[in-house]
Amino acid sequence: MTIKQIYSWIAIIIIVAVLGVVGLTSWFTVDESEQAVIITFGSADEAVTDSGLHFKLPWPIQEVRKVSKETYSLDFGYSRGEADSADKVRMITGDENIVQADLVVQWKISDPARYLFESNDPEQILYNATSASLRSVMGQSTIDEALTDGKAQIENEVRESLVKLIDDYQIGISISDVKLQEVDLPNEEVRQAFMKVTDARETMNTKKNEAEKYENQQREEALGEKDAIISRAEGDKVERIELARGNVAEFNALYVAYQNSPEVTRHRLVLETLDQVLPDANVYVMNDNGNTLKYLPLNGNSSQTKTVVPGATNTDSEREEGDTDE
Repeated sequence: MTIKQIYSWIAIIIIVAVLGVVGLTSWFTVDESEQAVIITFGSADEAVTDSGLHFKLPWPIQEVRKVSKETYSLDFGYSRGEADSADKVRMITGDENIVQADLVVQWKISDPARYLFESNDPEQILYNATSASLRSVMGQSTIDEALTDGKAQIENEVRESLVKLIDDYQIGISISDVKLQEVDLPNEEVRQAFMKVTDARETMNTKKNEAEKYENQQREEALGEKDAIISRAEGDKVERIELARGNVAEFNALYVAYQNSPEVTRHRLVLETLDQVLPDANVYVMNDNGNTLKYLPLNGNSSQTKTVVPGATNTDSEREEGDTDE
């Protein structure tokens, strides 16, 4: 074999090797659970999120880096080693009490190029941002809010703060959810003391509610009594007005009768007044006119009226009686 033939075989082998490298490195596949970024001469070019077979320039012009689309979980509050050690993170609340909290952050890679090249350790940055967000929110909350009904609000505020920090850092990570797992006191002695304080507060609230209930009950009874008094007063007012109107009408009628017959009306008023003042007494009106004595029993009827004349006959007496009736 001549030297020329040897060079020809070497050229063929090199061409085949180059074609093999081009063929093997110009195509790549992306799984449904993956996303890729194409790197051109060491610089991130574009991201590929669609699954399937894709073409690129051969190595070493372009290469591909793949990352997962799955949702990751960051457990904040436990030791970075064994989770069973439960080395919870302790922090100070706004009212200067110490609590320990556990937080789970669910996140995913939203921008593979930034995730791969914008930071050396994006997960450590996420951990530090989570710590800063949780401590900041806890530092503005009271221990009662952290241990009782304020957990949901704290969780929402931590999520908002963490999302803002991660967006500012631009490390290619997006926050899916934040779950506040547990907030507790650091040891059993403090926990027992807090429980006593909580029980005392509940007792205070119970007594306060009972006092407010009694106050409302007394107020309602007083308002009801006031309304009853006002109603009775209104009824008395109406009754007195109607009585006054009746008295006015009676007086006007009496005045008209007096104008028509003054003497008769005067005598009638005297007799009615005597009958009202002395309803059960035997009252007689005596009129001594010369030899004739007249008397009138007011509590009887007109037939009982008699006229007594000393030394006179019955006829004279009956005549005088007739005069008296007139």
